[in-house]
Amino acid sequence: MPSFELLSFASADELAGAAAGAWLDEVEAASHAGRRYCAALSGGRMARQFFAATAQQGKARAVSFAHVHFFWADERCVPPDDSESNFKLADDLLFTPLKISKNQIHRLRGEIPPADAIAIADAELGQFVPSDEDRQPVFDLVLLGLGEDGHVASLFPNRPADREQGAAAFLAVADSPKPPSRRISLSYGALQAAKKVWVLASGLGKEKVLRESLIPQGQTPLARVIQSRSSQSAVKIYSDLKLP
Repeated sequence: MPSFELLSFASADELAGAAAGAWLDEVEAASHAGRRYCAALSGGRMARQFFAATAQQGKARAVSFAHVHFFWADERCVPPDDSESNFKLADDLLFTPLKISKNQIHRLRGEIPPADAIAIADAELGQFVPSDEDRQPVFDLVLLGLGEDGHVASLFPNRPADREQGAAAFLAVADSPKPPSRRISLSYGALQAAKKVWVLASGLGKEKVLRESLIPQGQTPLARVIQSRSSQSAVKIYSDLKLP
């Protein structure tokens, strides 16, 4: 059985709107069940559209986010007010419009040494996110984008697998092929442990790498994530790319 579900849309706006609506359904279901909901966010162009759509629909539906805690799948090693910051993107387009409490936001501190930022992040995970038997955090949802080279979070192709596998939930990336070179990323282990992983795949030039990621022998970072998950927890891919 394939461990991915591909949902196709005619445009990036349609994709963002559908993903936002589906996420709000999940947030509301957790609220009705009286349980905490923990999500890990990413940055990128599609995240920008997704956050804006979520804020718009969330206000229209009067969705409560009081039970939601926000983490990050990756962050650039820059200050939180830097234009490259994934936190700033979410803060501007999601948290501020929805008036999310700062107590619910657990950003990766890109402005301090990565080892220190990871130690703080691990401590916050321990307070809010349940762990599995391998000590990996079990997020309700990890939201990912897709790079032109097939990278997800800040897990890039042709990097030593042993550095990225380990028991750690977060890893420091010192040599990102895309600037800025220093980043912090969730590990493959953490992506495998999440209850749900959604990928927003949009943009010119990504059709080939998405096709390569979906074949059983795929070698891209997205392929590795897909192959690590069971059919019961298949990666859900929202895409406006034209695949044959």
